[in-house]
Amino acid sequence: MKKNTKFLVLLLACCICMQMTKAKTIVVGNKSLPVFTSIQKSGAHVQHATSLAAAIKQARQGDGILVLGSIQKPQALTSALLREIAVKDLKVFIEYPYYLANEQPEIKKITLERGVIAGKQIPQLDSMAILSINDHPFYAYPDQPHTYAYIAKVAGFDKAEYGILDTERFPFLFRKQNVLVSGIQISNWLDARFGPFHYWETLWQYILNYVGINTPIKWPTTATVQPSFAKEEKITRADYLKAVERGSAWYLNSKLLIAENWKHLVDSFTKKNGEGVVFPPVSDNMNIGNGRYGILEGHASYINKDGSQPIRWWIRGDCQAETAFALSAASRLLNKPEYDSIAINLLNYLYKTSNLRQGERNDPQSPSFGLIGWATTDPDAYYGDDNARVLLGTIGAATHLASSEWNHYIIEGILGNFRTAGVHGFRGPWFRDAAMQKTTWQALGNRNIINIHPHYESWLWALYLWLYDKTQYEPLKQKAKEAITITMNAFPEWKWTNGIQQEYARMLLPLAWLVRVENTQQHRDWLKLVALTLLKDMDSCGAIKERLGFKGMGRYGKILSNAEYGTKEAPLISEYGDKVTDLLYTINYASFGLNEAYAATQDSTYKNAVDAIRDLFVRIQVHAPTHRDLDGSWFRAFDFGRWEYWASNADSGWGPWGTQTGWTQSWVLNALITGLKNTNYWDTTKSTFDTEAFRLTFTETLNIMLK
Repeated sequence: MKKNTKFLVLLLACCICMQMTKAKTIVVGNKSLPVFTSIQKSGAHVQHATSLAAAIKQARQGDGILVLGSIQKPQALTSALLREIAVKDLKVFIEYPYYLANEQPEIKKITLERGVIAGKQIPQLDSMAILSINDHPFYAYPDQPHTYAYIAKVAGFDKAEYGILDTERFPFLFRKQNVLVSGIQISNWLDARFGPFHYWETLWQYILNYVGINTPIKWPTTATVQPSFAKEEKITRADYLKAVERGSAWYLNSKLLIAENWKHLVDSFTKKNGEGVVFPPVSDNMNIGNGRYGILEGHASYINKDGSQPIRWWIRGDCQAETAFALSAASRLLNKPEYDSIAINLLNYLYKTSNLRQGERNDPQSPSFGLIGWATTDPDAYYGDDNARVLLGTIGAATHLASSEWNHYIIEGILGNFRTAGVHGFRGPWFRDAAMQKTTWQALGNRNIINIHPHYESWLWALYLWLYDKTQYEPLKQKAKEAITITMNAFPEWKWTNGIQQEYARMLLPLAWLVRVENTQQHRDWLKLVALTLLKDMDSCGAIKERLGFKGMGRYGKILSNAEYGTKEAPLISEYGDKVTDLLYTINYASFGLNEAYAATQDSTYKNAVDAIRDLFVRIQVHAPTHRDLDGSWFRAFDFGRWEYWASNADSGWGPWGTQTGWTQSWVLNALITGLKNTNYWDTTKSTFDTEAFRLTFTETLNIMLK
C-alpha cells in the first residue's frame, strides 16, 4: 500500500513538473476579437497579457505569444523587444505592429490588391493561392528573406495566374528571427469578410500552430454575410415566401430609393458613364424614398474593412422599370399595397419626370423617338438589351397594377427599336443620339447589319413576338424570325459578352416565344438545343457554371495580365472549371427563359431546371443581420463549390459582391414569385394587353412612327 502511495505521489509530481515545463501560449489583444474567442471555444489553454512587453516578461523559455493588434491600437515591436524574444527563444506572431516615426515603413491601402501565398511553406495552401484582404491599410515593407505571403495586384480566380514578378508586391506575412509578422491587421478577417474562408482558416491554423496552439480551431459557423441555407438543406414553400419577403424589403432597407431630403446628393456623386460613382450609402437617419425620385443602381463590389459596402450613385433607366416589376409582383403575393405605390412612382419617374424619355426621345419627328436613355447622366445612349428590359419590366408592372397608363410608352418603345433595326432584325449593341440625329429611322432600318450577339439583340426579338401576338402586325414576327434564324444557323459561333453562358440564357426567351407564335418542330428543336447546351453545365444544386466562348469573339474576354486586372469589364472566372454562377448576366435570365420555355412546350426538362435554379436562389440569398442594407439581396457571383460569395473581382464596375436593383434582384424575385404562383409572363400579360383598346393605341402609334 505504501509503495502504491509513493508511486502515485511521484507520478503526480512528474505530471506537475511536465505541466510546468510545457510551453504555453500568451495572447495579447482584445478578448472580444473573433480569433481570441474562437481559440477559447475550441478548448485551447492560453493566458492573456495586456501588451507585448508584458507577455515577454511573463513568458518562459520557448513559449509562444500571439499579438492581436488593431489599426487603432497597434502593439509596438522595438529592437529591444526583438532581443528579449531571441534570448527566450519565443515564437511570436504580431500583426500590424507599431513603429516609431523614424522606423515606420510607408503605409498604403488595399484597393485592387490581394494576398498571394509565396512558395509551399504553409501546408494545404498552394503557392500563388489568392486571399482577399479588404480595404485595410498595410505596411509597404521592402522584400524580406523569409516571406510567406505578399500583397499584390494580380489576375486570377483563386490563384495568381501570371505570378507576381511583373507587379508591385509587398511582403504581408514574413518571419523576422523568431517573429512572424503580418503587415496588415488580419485578426478581424471574419467581420471584414476576407475570403475564401477555407484559405483563411488554413492560414490562421498555421499561425496558431507557430505560437504553440495545436488545437484545431472551430471558427464561427455564422459569418456576418453568408448564404441563407446550406447546400443540402431542403427548401420549403415557406422558405420561398420568406425569400420574397426579404428580397422585396431589401429595396427599402438598402436605402437605394432616393428620398427628397437627400436627392441633392445624387448630383454630387453621380457621373456620366457610371464610372467614379462609388461612394458610401446615406446614413441611417436619412429617409427611404417612395420612387418619386428614382432608385440607385446597387452596391459596388467593394468590401470595406468593417464588412459594409459602398453603393453606386447612378440612376439607370432599366433599374426603374425592373424594380417596379419586382415590387408590383411582390405586392400581389404579399398583400403590400405600399409596393404598388412605389412601382407607380418609379414608372412615372422613368417616363415622365426624368430625362430618360424626354427631348429627342419624346419627339415624333426624331429618329430616336420612343427609345429609353441608358442613365440620367447619359440619356443619349441607347442599349438594345437595356431598352428590352425596361419594356419587359414596364409590361410586367403594368399587368400587376392593372393599368393602361404606360401603354403608349410600351408601344413607342418597341416600335422605336423595331424601326431602327436593320433589314435582318439586328440593331448592333447601341446607338448614340448625336449620330442618330444625323440620319433617319428609315436609313437605320435599311442597314444590312448582322450582329450575332444575343445579349444585346435577342430580348428585343422577344418583344417583337410579344407585340405581334397582341396585334398580328406581321412585320414584327418576320423581322424577329429572320434574326433568330440567322442566329441559330450560326450556332454555336456567337459573339459573347463576359461569357458564352449568358448568350445561351438570353436566347431562351425569344426561342420560347417563337414557339408560342409558330409551334413548329424546328422552333422547338432550336429551343431545346440552346437549353441543353446551357444546362450541360448545371450543377445538382441548380447553379450553372460559367464558361468563356470562342477565342476572339468575346467583348470582355479573359484578363490577360496582372496590369489589366480591374481596368475593364471582365468575366468572373479565369478558366472553365471555376465553380462560379453569375446572377447578373446568366442564371437570372436563364430562370426567366426556362420558365417561359416550359410554359410554351410543357417539356419537363425546362421545369426541372428552373425549379432547381429557384431553390438555389432561396439558398444563396444574402443573410446579413449586421448589414441591413445587404440582407435579402443577391450578389452577382456565387462559388457553389466553396458555397460562399467568391469569384475574380477583375470587373471594373460590376464584380462578384455587387448588388443590382434591376438586372439581378428583380429577375430573381420574379423567378421565385412565378414559381410560387405557377404562372408565366406570356399568359399573365396576355389578358391585360390582348384588348381592343391596346390594339387601337398600337394602330394610332404605328401610323405615326412607321408611315
